[in-house]
Amino acid sequence: MTTADGPYGADGWTAAVRQRLGLGRLLPLGGRSDGSWIAEQAATTVLRDAAAGSGAALGTLRIAPVDEDHAPDPVVPGPTGALPPGPLRIEAGFAASARRPLTATSDALRAALLAAAAQRLGLVVDEVDLRVTDLLEEEPRPAAKPPPDVRAAEPEGAAATAAAGVPGVVSLTRVLGSAVQHTEGHVRVELATAGDHRALDVARAVRGAVTEAVEGRPTVAVLVTAVVPQD
Repeated sequence: MTTADGPYGADGWTAAVRQRLGLGRLLPLGGRSDGSWIAEQAATTVLRDAAAGSGAALGTLRIAPVDEDHAPDPVVPGPTGALPPGPLRIEAGFAASARRPLTATSDALRAALLAAAAQRLGLVVDEVDLRVTDLLEEEPRPAAKPPPDVRAAEPEGAAATAAAGVPGVVSLTRVLGSAVQHTEGHVRVELATAGDHRALDVARAVRGAVTEAVEGRPTVAVLVTAVVPQD
């Protein structure tokens, strides 16, 4: 059972809602001054895609803080229940062909995960914990990739229009409420990014565009709910 002291670091109701919506944890993108987060489901989709050429068939895949209790506070407030900025750990189980040395497969998988986390997303990953769950007679074949659930929203207002116009933004989204939420001196934007753009770079650009577009230059937080592959 998820509680206020559970793995999501938020009250049980909020965590349960995120689970039902398929988001998982809200992971920090970049550092404490970047004001950006990504849904765990969106991040793991990218990581699974990157792992497809490593010779491993990924099973369970989880992204967690290395030390949530000592993580610094973000410079700007994030979505309710979002993890604080700090280094992350990828934990994964995988099946591999017995015809290839397991160390070679695990090294290739670890390298693929680290490269995708840094270069395609902007996650700060310090550790990758891998475990072999099965040995296969043949090389595993990549599984079919379901399309991401984008839940697009039309831009309304200055903040939304500015965010939607940033290169790499596929659409605004409305998973945790409206696409743009305003509080006193602060704006939170929810969106989907293109797979050929680094998610953190898009989020940074959105924060800058929204700050300039909204009167009073509010602080801005961005939540990436989906990463959409590009042909």
